[in-house]
Amino acid sequence: MCTFARDMENYYHRMDRRSKHKRYGLPGTYHVTIKVNMVYRQALGRVVGDINAADGSPQAPQVELNEAGRMVEQELTTSITTHYPMIEIQDHVVMPDHLHCIVVVHRDIFSKNGVATHLGQVIAGFKKGCNRRFWEMLDLRGKPASTGDNRKATNAGEKSNEASTGENRKATNAGENRNEASMGAGSSQTNTGENRNEASMGAGSSQTNTGGVGSQCFAVYPQGYKVPSRGTTGRAPLFSLGFVDVIPLSAEQLETQRHYIHNNPRSRLLRNSHRLWLQCQRKSIDTHLSPRALKSYLQQECSPAQFNEEIWQRIEKLLIVKDGHVYCDSYGNCEMLNCPILPVVCHRKDTLLHSLQLQRCMEKAAEGTVLVSARIAKGEQRIMDDVIAQSYPVTLIADNGFPDIYHPSEVRIQMCAEGHLLLVSPWQYHYRGADEMITVAECKTMNCIAQAICKTRDSWWK
Repeated sequence: MCTFARDMENYYHRMDRRSKHKRYGLPGTYHVTIKVNMVYRQALGRVVGDINAADGSPQAPQVELNEAGRMVEQELTTSITTHYPMIEIQDHVVMPDHLHCIVVVHRDIFSKNGVATHLGQVIAGFKKGCNRRFWEMLDLRGKPASTGDNRKATNAGEKSNEASTGENRKATNAGENRNEASMGAGSSQTNTGENRNEASMGAGSSQTNTGGVGSQCFAVYPQGYKVPSRGTTGRAPLFSLGFVDVIPLSAEQLETQRHYIHNNPRSRLLRNSHRLWLQCQRKSIDTHLSPRALKSYLQQECSPAQFNEEIWQRIEKLLIVKDGHVYCDSYGNCEMLNCPILPVVCHRKDTLLHSLQLQRCMEKAAEGTVLVSARIAKGEQRIMDDVIAQSYPVTLIADNGFPDIYHPSEVRIQMCAEGHLLLVSPWQYHYRGADEMITVAECKTMNCIAQAICKTRDSWWK
């Protein structure tokens, strides 16, 4: 096994996963994300402003909350602390389809009647209050409660059976695509989950309002969609089941998450203004490499301890394969691969020649060549970092796939928007624990992919 500093942005988990070793009733700091039920679309407002305006200016990107959004913000900033004085809501942002907040628990959580409780119950109570007020808003406007007839559901709290949208049909919750961060000890990810059901727009323009109380925020259920748990009103709740929590492990990580929260509106406008580049393209790159050829390469490059049939079966199961070839998903401008491209792979046997390899790579990058690398070995990291520092375009191979809703770090989003970065991955997305290491065979696989994409051996610089 070899260690590899992965980007935590690749982590994507279920909304209801919780740390087995974390007691959520004790003091602590959490970055909490709650998503709006997908059937209500952009229910809380819209993002407006100029993406080029500086923070603090009247034209800076911001969320223009509607009545429902203002209600949610009030519940978040006042009701929680009223019922639980030991909890403080610090930095927060209410987006059109989700919200982020820093929750600080100063002492053990107890309800007003003295019963010990935990963060999950606090958030469930917050959601319940929002649901009640949201449904009251719908009643005041005389809007229909639902779009189907004779639907039945029983209220079982946040986790319950669900009714489908057809007549007299019942179904259990099949879940929704969610972008979530891992939690508990060892978790340091900044949550980047946002619904990507957005309208495309040009740079500097404001987002089109696609929902609001009294307009399109009322449930319109796609055919066969399984509706989340309903209360006695027969309506779908405002928020999706569960929530995301991230536990920052250091003051630096906490500051990064605060910045992420405040920068959410600007990030939304940035993604909307570069819609094509800032979304995952599935099976967009054909490596022309067959699994059989890849297996033969790994047998030559790895020792028997590093590669065997069991390891190969795991690798083969995770690969994206189509028509007998290994394909890659991508995030960024795939047109970069139409430029001259060369792989960057560093081997231990070439350690003494690293300066020469760096020099040759920098020369090629200055000439307009796009360098492609998994950026695993230290030598590869140094070369690619130096190339990136010069604002030359690069392609990086990710060691995990892209989830359905995928947002890289702000730095990488900006690089992709500027056409300086393309992220590719031959892997289907799979969950990895924070302490899980990548294997030598997986590293060699990505090195092989880099050479296959470039159609050039990694020894070209010699």
